[in-house]
Amino acid sequence: MHVQEWLETIPAVAIYALVGVVIGLESLGIPLPGEIVLVSSALLASQHGEINPYVLGACATAGAIIGDSIGYAIGRKGGRPLLAWLGKKFPKHFSEANIGLAEQSFQKWGMWAVFFGRFVALLRIFAGPLAGVLHMPYWKFLIANVFGGILWAGGTTAVIYSVGVVAEAWLKRFSWLGLVLAVLIGIASMLVVKNRAKKAAAQRTATPEAEPVPVAD
Repeated sequence: MHVQEWLETIPAVAIYALVGVVIGLESLGIPLPGEIVLVSSALLASQHGEINPYVLGACATAGAIIGDSIGYAIGRKGGRPLLAWLGKKFPKHFSEANIGLAEQSFQKWGMWAVFFGRFVALLRIFAGPLAGVLHMPYWKFLIANVFGGILWAGGTTAVIYSVGVVAEAWLKRFSWLGLVLAVLIGIASMLVVKNRAKKAAAQRTATPEAEPVPVAD
C-alpha cells in the first residue's frame, strides 16, 4: 500500500504522534524512514484540512530534538561499546567505515556536524549517539540540535505543504514524485557518505591507529 494512502486511514492525532515517534527514533539512532513519513504527512496535510501543518511541523521538530538528545545521553553513557553493539545490530549503517567518517566529521567540524548532519539521511542516525560518545559539550550539541531540528523538520513540512497546496491540481502525481524524490535524495546522500566512508577507512588503514580525541570544549 502507498505510504500516503496508508496515512489517510489514520486519525490526525495519531499522525502527529507517528511522525514525532518515527523521527524521534531515527534521530535516537534507529534506522527508520523518518523523512519519507514526514514528506508523506506534509503532502497529506496539504489536501486534508483535518491535519494542521503547524502541529505536524511542531511534532516533527520535537521528535527530532528529543530523539537526538536521548541519543546523546545514551552515547555518552554507553561509549564505544555502544557503537560496537550497534554495528552488530545494524551493520550497514554502523559499519566501522561509516563510524570512522562520522567521527572525522565531528572532530573537524564540531557542532556544525550535528547541524548539517540533520540534512543527510545516514548522519541523522549518527549525530546524537556519536556526539555523546565523543563527549561533545552538551550546550554546543543542544544549540546545533535545536536549530538543525527546527530548520530540517519545520522547513521540510513548510516547503512540502506549500508546494502541495500550490500544485493542488497535480497533487496525486506530485505526491508520488515527492516520495520518489525523497527516496532518491536519501539514496544519493547514502552513496556519497559510503564513498567517503571507504576513503576514510582506507586512510585509517594506511596510517597507525590513534586514540580518538574528544571534541574540544
